[in-house]
Amino acid sequence: MSSHYNSSSSASNDPRQPSSAKPFVAPMVSPQDLPVDYSGFVAVICAVAGVMFRYKLGSWLALIFCAQSLANMKNMENDMKQISMAMMFAIMGLMTNYFGPARPGKQT
Repeated sequence: MSSHYNSSSSASNDPRQPSSAKPFVAPMVSPQDLPVDYSGFVAVICAVAGVMFRYKLGSWLALIFCAQSLANMKNMENDMKQISMAMMFAIMGLMTNYFGPARPGKQT
């Protein structure tokens, strides 16, 4: 037990010593190795469902998932393309649902 505290190597690597503390440097990760952005993927699926099937809930969910994906963005270039596409589909779905022509057979 005393040999552990008396070794000179542990004293030089002691993180409690301000002189031996080193700042954390995050390792570089390539864009291909980043985890999948599930909220962006769900945003695209909900936005397409909102436009294709005229689901208001799908378009609103797409906007919420777009905001979540924007807040958690890791890769600026690829994620921004996906988020912008989902946002355009969500806005297009909301516009056609609220301001577009009524569905045939549906009375307002």
